[in-house]
Amino acid sequence: MEIRAGAGGEEAALFAADLFRMYSRFAEKQGWITTLIESHPAGSGGHREVIFEIKGNEVYSQLKYESGVHRVQRIPTTEKSGRVHTSTASVAVLPKVSETEIKINPQDLRIDVLRASGPGGQHVNKRESAVRVTHLPTGLIATCQEERTQQQNREKALQVLRARLLAKKQAEQMAQRGAERREQIGAAMRSEKIRTYNFPQNRLTDHRLNKSWHKLDKIIDGDLKPIIKAFGKLSKKEN
Repeated sequence: MEIRAGAGGEEAALFAADLFRMYSRFAEKQGWITTLIESHPAGSGGHREVIFEIKGNEVYSQLKYESGVHRVQRIPTTEKSGRVHTSTASVAVLPKVSETEIKINPQDLRIDVLRASGPGGQHVNKRESAVRVTHLPTGLIATCQEERTQQQNREKALQVLRARLLAKKQAEQMAQRGAERREQIGAAMRSEKIRTYNFPQNRLTDHRLNKSWHKLDKIIDGDLKPIIKAFGKLSKKEN
């Protein structure tokens, strides 16, 4: 999964961090394993970007509908006048891709080794363990610095790169068939929202289902099951 802060500055970064926590808590309740791949913290304590992997049974089938722009409406802690602000964060859910599904020519890669920075233990800044992989034909880039060794970071970065290449390939195939090509994330603008988190009213609304749930405080703490089930029922109807 990839979460990026969108419109709204520092509040958007805080919201991105809230979403990361929400999905992490949901994964924990499901008995899944979450592994951080890359993060770019913001000064406010939020995240400008966070990429992580979730392993477990039926992970992608349950989370694939989370892709899109999420909008939050709440009063920021820094707002003294009590005015409600609107911010966004984008979420992308990509299935893990095997080497047989997406084959990458080693000659098409540029691999740079960097000095790791930020949280991660005492090894950070003492050795060059972070890895950035660039796919030269497409310009796609994936990085990882959360593991302790270059080899582990390289494998994680290649995993992310394969997922992005598959997403790009599928989007191109859709365009060739004449279907509307719509990016999974878009520009993270408010008009592209799939879901709204309204904190003053303690309500979550999914605009694709045209349905709302209350008890947002519990949802943001990882209680996503009712929403996941609603999309499961929709998927069965479509099939």
